[in-house]
Amino acid sequence: MSKNATTLRGKKSVGALVKDWMSLVGIALLIIVFSIISYVKFGAQYFLTWDNWKTILLQSSTVAIVALGQSIMLLTGNFDLSLGRMVCLTSCVGAVLMKNVGMSTGLAIVIMFAIGLTVGLVNGLMVAYVGVPAMIATLGTQYICYGVAKLLTQAVPIPKMPESIAWMGRGYIFNNTIPVCVLLMLALYIVAQFVTSKTKVGRNLYAVGGSREAAFFSGINVKLYQLGTFLLGGILATFGGLVLMSRLNSVAVTNGQNYEFDAVISSIIGGVSLAGGKGRVIGTMFGCIFLNTLFNGFSQMGVDPFVQDVLKGVVLVLAVTLDVASNKKKS
Repeated sequence: MSKNATTLRGKKSVGALVKDWMSLVGIALLIIVFSIISYVKFGAQYFLTWDNWKTILLQSSTVAIVALGQSIMLLTGNFDLSLGRMVCLTSCVGAVLMKNVGMSTGLAIVIMFAIGLTVGLVNGLMVAYVGVPAMIATLGTQYICYGVAKLLTQAVPIPKMPESIAWMGRGYIFNNTIPVCVLLMLALYIVAQFVTSKTKVGRNLYAVGGSREAAFFSGINVKLYQLGTFLLGGILATFGGLVLMSRLNSVAVTNGQNYEFDAVISSIIGGVSLAGGKGRVIGTMFGCIFLNTLFNGFSQMGVDPFVQDVLKGVVLVLAVTLDVASNKKKS
């Protein structure tokens, strides 16, 4: 092989590596930029402190748990717009049962997961077996979940969750250094990355997202795999709601608001394609951390929260545009 060919191949490998781990590259750049700004603005380092990074990781953890389900759905070429409201509904149901009805924590949690599975089942059946477009099916269940949550709570926040679940969202290990919910997030992503990259189930998920027709003729039960991803999305949304209610020590109908969109943004930033069949789910976790790092830095700079909402929309549009452009280039 010639020297020029070797050099070209090396450049392509580096380019592919940077693209695959763009979220990590982005996090590194944000750390450098906001650390400099923090020192220049305040004369001290407030951004690059462990307390600030604990806040970033805590805020990332619940979104990332929900986003994991979204990213696996995206691998099959689907998505779920009801995930955020599923977080809201299941946490509201759990809070009402534990606080207002006096039900045991364990039984209330079982009912929460049963509801999450039911919503995921309804979404999956409509999309995979009836043929309703995912956007329409999950938009409908989004409104249903939100409406039921408001009916249950009358839009009144429910404070002081049981101490038996406090460890999930407010627990720490190693002398109050590492949040438990961050470890839960990390464990879920390690398992998901292993399953999607090293097992037959994972290969089939990518095959379904790459071409449903080709996957069908290869003997893969495409509809069952699609249904399974929606069920998993319901489970992870419920788990995210459980961790969130524990972390906040309260429940309100605003819990999980816009999580579905944050999940999509994080997935795309992390390298999972809207077209399906491409990307690593572990990248979604780093995508969540990237988003929270970005807006944490903006908050320290004093950027207006309403402006931050505009910027989040800009990030979504840019991420989707880059993903579409990348897919066109490859095709």
